[in-house]
Amino acid sequence: MDKHTLDVLDSSNGHGTKQRNKIDQAIVEIVSDSGEGAQKCGQSLGQISAKMGNGVWTVEIIPAEIQPPARSREGASGIRVRFGAKKITNMGDHAGLVVALNEQVLYGRLRQNAYKEGTVLLIENKWATDENPEIRRQYAEALTEFRSEGFDVREIPMETECLKLVMDARKGKNMWVLGLLCYIYDRDMELAEKQIHLTFRKKSQQVIDVNINLLRAGYQWAEDHLDVHYEIPPMKVTDDQEVMNGNEALSLGIMAAGIELCSMYPITPATSASHHLAEHFEKVGGVVHQAEDEIAAIGFAVGASYAGKTAVTITSGPGIALKTEFIGLAVMAEVPLVIIDVQRGGPSTGLPTKVEQSDLTAAIMGQTGDVPKIVIAAATIEECFHFVILARKLAEAFRTPVFLLSDANLATGVQPFKRPQINRDWFSLPIDQSAWKEGIRAFDWSPETGISKRPIPGQRGGMYTLTGLAHDENSKVAYDPEINQRSSEARSRKFAAFQKTLKPPTIHGDPEGDLLIVGWGSTLGAIDEGVEMARDQGLKVSSIHLRFLFPFEPGLADLFARFKKVMTIEINYSDTLGDPMITPENRRYSQLAWQLRARTLVDIECAGNVYGQPLGPGQVLEIIKKQLA
Repeated sequence: MDKHTLDVLDSSNGHGTKQRNKIDQAIVEIVSDSGEGAQKCGQSLGQISAKMGNGVWTVEIIPAEIQPPARSREGASGIRVRFGAKKITNMGDHAGLVVALNEQVLYGRLRQNAYKEGTVLLIENKWATDENPEIRRQYAEALTEFRSEGFDVREIPMETECLKLVMDARKGKNMWVLGLLCYIYDRDMELAEKQIHLTFRKKSQQVIDVNINLLRAGYQWAEDHLDVHYEIPPMKVTDDQEVMNGNEALSLGIMAAGIELCSMYPITPATSASHHLAEHFEKVGGVVHQAEDEIAAIGFAVGASYAGKTAVTITSGPGIALKTEFIGLAVMAEVPLVIIDVQRGGPSTGLPTKVEQSDLTAAIMGQTGDVPKIVIAAATIEECFHFVILARKLAEAFRTPVFLLSDANLATGVQPFKRPQINRDWFSLPIDQSAWKEGIRAFDWSPETGISKRPIPGQRGGMYTLTGLAHDENSKVAYDPEINQRSSEARSRKFAAFQKTLKPPTIHGDPEGDLLIVGWGSTLGAIDEGVEMARDQGLKVSSIHLRFLFPFEPGLADLFARFKKVMTIEINYSDTLGDPMITPENRRYSQLAWQLRARTLVDIECAGNVYGQPLGPGQVLEIIKKQLA
C-alpha cells in the first residue's frame, strides 16, 4: 500500500487501550461467492462513508457467469470501496484490507494484481473444520501460500458468530461484516443503522431488526478481537451532496431532461437504469416501455420522437449492433433521439459483466453509408446526470440521434457529488402545434448550418412523408445525383456548425512538455491521478480528457504540437509493437487513437487493454514511464 493508505497495524498504545491510526484514505474489498451479499455490504459502506463526508468510489466485482460454482477461483463476486479525506475519482491500485467469505475467491483477485505484500486478509475460518477433507486441505494450503507471499492473514469466525443470531448465516454474514468494517474504519453506527433501514425498507421490521443486530454484533466482535482501527477525516464540503451510481444518475438525468419515454430491452450492464426509472418515472409522467427485443425498442423510441416527444433508448454493445438500421433511419429522417450506451466487454456476448470502452468506433462509424451523429461520453457519475440533459437538447437542436457513452465502471460505481439544483432550462419546451408557415419545406436545410425546422405531426400545414429513402427538401423520394449529394452535405454541415460552438479541452498540467495523455470516459480519475504521480516524480507530462467524440473539441492539432509525444490510454484493444507479427504497417490502434490520427494527422501513440478491469493510477504511471523511457 501507499504510505497514505492502510500500511501499519497498531494494536495498542502500550496501556491496553486501542488507538486509532489517522489515515487519509483506505481501499477495502469484500469478496465471496455469488449471492452472499458482498456487494450490498460494500455499497452500504460506501453510502455510510459518503454521508460522513468522505470521498468515495466503488467498483463491483462481478463474475461472468450468473451463478458460478461455489468456492471457484474464477467466480469471485464482490466489491471494492475506496474512501478518503479528499475527492476520490477511481478505484486506486492495491487494496489494503480484504474480507473474504472463502479463501478460493481470493486467487482470481490476486491474478488481477489487486493486492500486495502487507495487505490484510480477513478470511472466514469455517472451512478449517469443514466435513469435506478436500476443502480443509484447500483452506490450509491457501493460508500457507498467502502468508508466504507477505499477506497479513487473519482467520475470522464469521459463520460461528452469525449463527448466534440467525438460522442461515449466508443471509446475514454481509451485515455482520459491515459491522466489522464499521469498527475498523470508525464509521458512524447511527448512520450505519439508518442505512440498513434504507436498504431493507421494503422488508418487514423483523428483517430490519435482525440485520441491525448482525451489524452490532460484527462491530462488537471487531472491537473485542481486532487490533486494526483507523480514523479517516471527512472532506471539507460546503455543498449538499448526492450519493448514487452512474445508472441511477442516468435515470435521474432522463427525468430532469423532461424526457417522457424510455424504450429499452434488458441488457447488462444497462438494465439497472431502467429498474430505477421504472420505480420513479411514473411520478413525473414518464413511461418505461420494455420492448420484445432491441430492434423493437429503438423502433418504438424513433416513433415517439417523430411524434414530437424526444425519447431515449438505453442499451449496451450487442444492443447497438441490433439497433443499427433504425439509427440510420433516424439520421436520414432527421428525427431527434437519445441513445445511451453503457459499454461492456466485446465483441459478441464478450464480457457482459466487465468494463470496456468498446463502442466508440461503432457509435461514430458503425452504420452503412454516411451516418453522422453527435457522440458524447460521460467521464464521471455527475456527468452521467447532466449529459442526458445535454444530449436531449442537442438532439432537438440539430435534429439528430445523440449517443451518450457510459460504461460498466460508471454504471455500478458509487460516488458523492454536488446536489444538482433544478433548472427550467433543462426541460424540453411544449410541442409546437401552431400552424406551419407556408413555404417552409420539411427539410429546408440552411445553406450555412444544414439545420432545418422540425415539423411535428398534427401541425396544420406541416404534413410530410417520413422516409428512410434518399429525399429532397420536400421529403420526396429522389434518386437524382445532385439531390443526394446536397442532402448529404446538409446532414454533415450540422455537425460542423455544432463543432463551432465547442471550446478546446482543458489541459491538466502544463500547456507543453514531453508527453500528453489523451483519455475519454470513465478513465478520467485514474489518468489525472497517474499524471499527478508522474509530475511529482519530475516527469513533464500533462493530460486532456475528451467529452465530445464526434465532432471533437476544436484546436487539438495545435495543442498536440506543443508536446514531443501524444498518446491515448484506453480500455479497449490495441496491438503492442514488438509482439510477434506486429509491425508499424499492420498494427491496430485503440479506438480513440484511430480517430485522432485520422482527424489530426498526428502520429499518436496508444496504450489499450481489454483485461475487463477499470484503469488504476499505478497502471497510468507505468505506461507514462515506459513511454518516456
